[in-house]
Amino acid sequence: MTMISLERLDGNIPQAFPDLEADAKAGGHAHMTRLAAEFTGDRAMFHAIFACHSEGRLVGIGAITDEPTPTLLPMWRMRRLYVHQHYRRRGIAQAIADALLLEAAGKVSIVSVHAGNDGAARFWETIGFGRVENRPWSHEAGVSQLLSARSIG
Repeated sequence: MTMISLERLDGNIPQAFPDLEADAKAGGHAHMTRLAAEFTGDRAMFHAIFACHSEGRLVGIGAITDEPTPTLLPMWRMRRLYVHQHYRRRGIAQAIADALLLEAAGKVSIVSVHAGNDGAARFWETIGFGRVENRPWSHEAGVSQLLSARSIG
């Protein structure tokens, strides 16, 4: 098991963020660049952002915002979750997702995600999100049910 530490970001993006962004770009992912632009342009859109460190290095990050699409009930969306390619399958994405779910607890009943690829879809389904059709998001989960099922909080 990899030793990790989570940090809730309340100020600036971590100094080591460009390395994580470069790893994402090398894998064909632009969402770290979007995260940096969103963070700089409208920090208030984020309810929370968590950075994950391991072995003295920034290895992952993820955020949660309001669901950007109008919905009948208030929803939040997990966004911009990324783990460095050399640190995957070590529980890092799950730890970030758990921290974000705890942020949503008691504030909204449903959290959504938009899985950008099949690997992301498998991850979200593995941790308890259900696939949805005909929505601007690909997966959703009831916050309290997911926390209970996963014994979080």
